[in-house]
Amino acid sequence: MMTDMKRTSVISFIIISAVSIISSLTAYAQELPAPEGYVYVDSLVYTPVASVDSTLVGKDIFRDMPSRVLGDEGTVAVEQSDLLESSMRKHIEVNPSRTLSGYRVRIFFDNKQSARHESEQTLKRFRAMYHDVAVYRTYTNPYFKVTVGDCRTKSEAMHLLARIKGNFPSAFVVKENIEYPLVDEVAAYRIDTVKVLKPVSVEF
Repeated sequence: MMTDMKRTSVISFIIISAVSIISSLTAYAQELPAPEGYVYVDSLVYTPVASVDSTLVGKDIFRDMPSRVLGDEGTVAVEQSDLLESSMRKHIEVNPSRTLSGYRVRIFFDNKQSARHESEQTLKRFRAMYHDVAVYRTYTNPYFKVTVGDCRTKSEAMHLLARIKGNFPSAFVVKENIEYPLVDEVAAYRIDTVKVLKPVSVEF
């Protein structure tokens, strides 16, 4: 069974590969004239960073400490009970989902007839405005919900609420299980520019 860290690495590899392919096709396309009735315009592509440090995938922290024998500047030795190490491994094995208790901000919560469509539109609107914040759309009979963020503490969630409150005035903080937050909160996504075809607007 694929672990979450391996799954994340695979997803990251797929995203990076897709961006590389798009960039290659874009470079090729720029050498070709646009079809009649179309022009090439710049478009931004947002690529999220990994939620875990891929450099640690497959490594054992208990056996990967710096050592002068291996050419490192110093040696780090961990003196601990074997019970502690086995307990940590057991905890990892029984918690494969890699979720933890935390806080999110709910920006949509409704059960009216149009709730499905409105929740989808809310999710799209949020993604277009906040590329660096995770957004989740769920359904718990009879409610459609759109919740954002992965905050370890309530203060983090309150900070996020203050940031988005102007655009989502009915938002509120909720306590629930969250995904592991991004490794790099400062640069949560990378931006690249690609050329896309756009129909030429005709004025009458």
